Amino acid sequence: MERSRTTASLADDESDAIFQGFRDNCVLESLLEETRSSIAEMVQDVKSYSTLVFAVWGLEFVLSESDKAMARIRNKKKMFVKPIVKKKQANVDHITGDKIPKSFVFARGKLPGSLRQLQMDLRKLMLPYTALKLKEKKRNNLKDFLNVAGPMGVSHFLILSKTETAPYLRVARTPQGPTLTFKIHEYSLAADVAQSQLRPRCPQDLFKKNPLIVLSGFGSGEQHLKLTTVMFQNIFPAIDINTVKLSSCQRIVLLNYNKDTQLIDFRHYSIRLQPVGVSRRLRKFVQNREVPDLRSLQDVSDFVTKVGYGSESEGDDEAATVTLANDLGRVNKASTKSAVKLQEIGPRMTLQLIKIEEGLCSGGIIFSEYGTASEQRQENNQKNEEDDEDDSD
Repeated sequence: MERSRTTASLADDESDAIFQGFRDNCVLESLLEETRSSIAEMVQDVKSYSTLVFAVWGLEFVLSESDKAMARIRNKKKMFVKPIVKKKQANVDHITGDKIPKSFVFARGKLPGSLRQLQMDLRKLMLPYTALKLKEKKRNNLKDFLNVAGPMGVSHFLILSKTETAPYLRVARTPQGPTLTFKIHEYSLAADVAQSQLRPRCPQDLFKKNPLIVLSGFGSGEQHLKLTTVMFQNIFPAIDINTVKLSSCQRIVLLNYNKDTQLIDFRHYSIRLQPVGVSRRLRKFVQNREVPDLRSLQDVSDFVTKVGYGSESEGDDEAATVTLANDLGRVNKASTKSAVKLQEIGPRMTLQLIKIEEGLCSGGIIFSEYGTASEQRQENNQKNEEDDEDDSD
């Protein structure tokens, strides 16, 4: 009997324990469901937070694997990166106090490939005060360029265009003109000029300074030639002879007007100085600091006195020599004579002045190669009167 009672009590205890465990499991499952729902709500509210770790009765619910990476990013020290500040070009010359002219070179209408390359050559010629990588679209009109030119201090436009007869170049002063229209009879690209030379010369720092401008044959006193002279003189920065540095004079733009043909020869040269009386071998030795090859020579003096080396001197003409006021490089020294050498780098153009307008590509016509409208009317009236007189006779 006692054994049966003990067995019955044990069975009751086991049933109570099972029921208690079942009840605890139900409570735990309900708590887990509530926890899951709350976690889901928190994840929806905090989407940018990549990791949520919760411990519920010793169980960890890991919602993301990037918790360690986020912790490293949070604990990492912030690095200070110095911003890159682009050096702005000056709008006023700090020596002369004059406003520095700047330019846009662009096209109107569709251009063939050769004229597109001529446009890039003109942009390089106008460096450093021009937009070398100016982007233009078909829908851009002249007003768009004019709106941008004001804030950027652009004072001149060089506009290339092409018709069925010939290409044209317009040089305009912003914002109110005048505008000079040139017909391009002939042109050669910078690449064509370099290919025609035995030793083309175009150093990398050649375009860091603006070129000099030289005008020849424009002094006849005619109004359209005076306007052309003023336009091209103002398209490049002015120089002060007393303060200019010789090292900055590396390029020159030459415009020569032929009175007979009424054409303008447009040329672009690089300037270099060579000491007079110094052979080319010695000049290269001083400039490049390279050890010469003396294996075929008996003595060092043969390097200088050998026929073909010592007598090789260029530019000994007195008209092409100058006396330097200060040192220029390693070879050209002050108070010594140096020969001035010009080497064409392109582009090359032959221009004819067709028309001068008062405004920016518009307005009254100041000059026309084919005559003004009033002159044409007078000529037509004279012809009509002569025809009438002939008919009456």
